[in-house]
Amino acid sequence: MAAKATPNNTNELNYVTANRFYVEIASNITASFTECSGLGMTIDKDVYFEGGVNDQQRIFLKQTKFNDVTLKRGITNDLTFWGWIHGVLDTTVKKRLNVNILLFNQAGETMQTWTLIGAIPVGWKAPSLQADAKTVAIEELTLAYEGLKLKESPPNINGQQRGATGYF
Repeated sequence: MAAKATPNNTNELNYVTANRFYVEIASNITASFTECSGLGMTIDKDVYFEGGVNDQQRIFLKQTKFNDVTLKRGITNDLTFWGWIHGVLDTTVKKRLNVNILLFNQAGETMQTWTLIGAIPVGWKAPSLQADAKTVAIEELTLAYEGLKLKESPPNINGQQRGATGYF
C-alpha cells in the first residue's frame, strides 16, 4: 500500500527554484529584485592539537561573521532605497531595518524566509549608462546586517524594536 503524501511525509516533493523570491522591508514588499546574492555566514574557529592525540583535533568556535547581501533590480523611478541610503549618510542616527527574503515553491507557497536583522545599506551602485544598450539598466544595493534568522513562514518583524543603544 502506498504512503499518503502529507506535508511531513518525506515522499512529497516540495522543491524550489532560485528565481521565485521577494524582498520585504519593514513588512512591505518594496521592490521586485532580479537577483539576491551573498546570503551566508561563517563561524570563526580555533583548532588545537593535543599532545599524544595524533588522530584528532579540538575545534573551538568563535564569532559568527555574516556576508553582505547584494540585491539587484531594474532601475525605476522609486527612490525608496536612495532615501534610506541618504538617511544613513545625512544623519547621526543610522536607520537599521529588518529585511525578509522570501523563497517560494512552484505552488506559490512560502518555503523559507531569511530575516536579515538590523540591516543597513553599505553600498549602492548605479547602472552603466550606454546610449546604444538594449538591456535593462540594473542598480545594486548592498546590505550589511547584524544577525540572520531562518523561518519556514514569513516572520512578524513588527514586534521587534531597537532600543536606545541600537540593539534589540
